[in-house]
Amino acid sequence: MKKIISYIFLSLPFVVMAQVSIDRTKAPKPGPAPVIKIKSPASFVLPNGLKVFVVTNNKLPRVSATLTIDRESLVEGEKAGVTNIAGQLMRRGTTKMSKAVLDEEIDFLGASIGASATTVSGTALKNNFSKVMSLMADIALRPSFPTDELEKIRKQTLSGLAQAKEDPNSIAQTVVSKLVYGKNHPYGEVETEKTVAAITINDVKKYYNTYWKPNIAYLIFVGDITVEEAKKLATAHFATWKKGIVPKPIYEAPKPANKTYIAVVDKPSSVQSVINIVNTVSLKPGAADDIPATVMSNLLGGGSTARLYKNLREQYGFTYGAYSSVSSDKLVGNFSANASVRNEKTDSAIGQFLFEFNRLRNEAIDEEEVSRNKNEMSGAFARRLENPATIANFALNVARYNLPQDYYQNYLKNLSAVDAKKVQEVAKKFVQVNNLHIVIVGNAKEIAKGLEKYGTVKYYDVDGNEVSAPVTKTVDASITGKSILEKAAAATASKAVMGEFKDLSAKGTASVMGQSLNYSQTYIAPNNFKTELTMQGMSIMKQMSKAGEYSQVMQGQSLPLEDKDKEEMTENGYFFTEAYLLSQPKYAFTVKGIEKVNEKDAYAVEIKSPLGRTFTAFYSVETGLRVKDTKVEEGPQGKATTSVYYQEYKTYNGIQVPVKMLIDQGALKINVAITDVEINKGLKVQELN
Repeated sequence: MKKIISYIFLSLPFVVMAQVSIDRTKAPKPGPAPVIKIKSPASFVLPNGLKVFVVTNNKLPRVSATLTIDRESLVEGEKAGVTNIAGQLMRRGTTKMSKAVLDEEIDFLGASIGASATTVSGTALKNNFSKVMSLMADIALRPSFPTDELEKIRKQTLSGLAQAKEDPNSIAQTVVSKLVYGKNHPYGEVETEKTVAAITINDVKKYYNTYWKPNIAYLIFVGDITVEEAKKLATAHFATWKKGIVPKPIYEAPKPANKTYIAVVDKPSSVQSVINIVNTVSLKPGAADDIPATVMSNLLGGGSTARLYKNLREQYGFTYGAYSSVSSDKLVGNFSANASVRNEKTDSAIGQFLFEFNRLRNEAIDEEEVSRNKNEMSGAFARRLENPATIANFALNVARYNLPQDYYQNYLKNLSAVDAKKVQEVAKKFVQVNNLHIVIVGNAKEIAKGLEKYGTVKYYDVDGNEVSAPVTKTVDASITGKSILEKAAAATASKAVMGEFKDLSAKGTASVMGQSLNYSQTYIAPNNFKTELTMQGMSIMKQMSKAGEYSQVMQGQSLPLEDKDKEEMTENGYFFTEAYLLSQPKYAFTVKGIEKVNEKDAYAVEIKSPLGRTFTAFYSVETGLRVKDTKVEEGPQGKATTSVYYQEYKTYNGIQVPVKMLIDQGALKINVAITDVEINKGLKVQELN
């Protein structure tokens, strides 16, 4: 009975509303912009020039502080990456304590402290915050820059750069930076293996000593803290910090493209092409066109209700999402639009991008569409005000970008004043159609045809250097899929060694998302195997084929297996995979051509299983060994590609064993390093568990 009564009362507002006569054929007229009052944070300046803001909020007994260095953007040249490494090193130890001791102190306080090239920030409960401020000051003013930590960071950075060269989105970002801004602009240079290898401790110290000065710094407190308490802490920890003269480099604005051109980066294994359309714009933060440009960009490509999304996804099904943005900046702003589309639809997708650009510039815009976007922006702005840190960030923006003191007080009023005419005006100014940089990362042989109608097509490598158009190498008629696999089998081990093979166990590590896991593989002839990932003695993932029984367990949960899964596990169960595949008459091998894998030629062989599974194996033209596997599967976000790179082999008992592998699943990358291999040690099938 109570449930029925509740339903009646919940329905009552809708019943009442239904009795009111409303003309739903007309959109309601927008009301006046709401008046908001944003309380300015308290502020003061220390004698050394450090500017301090305080936003008091007593809802929770927590306090956070952020120290920000407001330096100009830098061209790092032959030492590109030094500022990034300097920021990481600051958190790796001080002149008073090592990284281990610092970590222990922070953990004991239940706090968090982070650092970057231009910030040190910390958060803790109020009763521990004074101690956290002491640690923050130690990091900011007395970093030790330990050499051993530099080498750890360098190794991690180089590993990240290697992985980035296999990620289409990272490649696109690199190429866009170099082509749009140029190497002599801060936004145009990128870290490389060469520049990272050249960085020394002295370079890090030089950066720190030059730019970490209080007279270009802001200290922001947010939380359960009074102005008096903040002043006491700031003075105690930062008053002795000495001011200094800080360089202010001036850069020439990047020149826009003379005409639209298409930059293609060939990624043969890609089943999608990553499209970025970019041009620079002259738009400073807080400029008169800043808010109208944001309305325009949201209307064009701000989300699922925007024009690009509705066109490329909903109307044509080219992609799972298409977006655009306009960014204001002190040096140079930019307009960008992007999407990842199926290779075969790349040409058509670019055509629809340009269609929407032209439509926005030239066709009348409905005021209702503009009003809807303004309402979304207004709501987002109001939600941001619920976070006390927003008030502090507003104050910081006003100071850094020299905005009017009432800029955010008047934000909603200025947003409300934007109309369709103004949106089209900024579209004509910032959305160009004749001088665009169109950067595409994808399989060149599948996407290049038809692109020339949009502009000159040029080719670049993953580092953004212009290269010749890829040449499709022909495979000699005498080379077949079967002969390639036969060469691979012979390169892995002789027939005599294969005949003597009984078992193999391999152990090593798998690095994923900053975590190091234990990795192990066991093979027992003819086709029993186990692969397992463990962490601190706990099994994370285990896959096993034992005496014809198959299992796959993820974090203690058994996963269902289909016939195709079992077929693949059967293939994996034979250590000499090529020999097994050749022995099965129902497998089909098709040579797809020659492609580059790790800058060397490899035969691409499409393998089709009896159950219809299709995957591609790549074999070194020089050595015959398998150097890569690629399979494409349909996932919740469309087609997903998984590639395994076999980066290094070592010989054990006459058998070539891969000891370094990269498993690339797009955003997720796993580096496997085998450190211990034993062969023919008498392992028994019943020992697998």
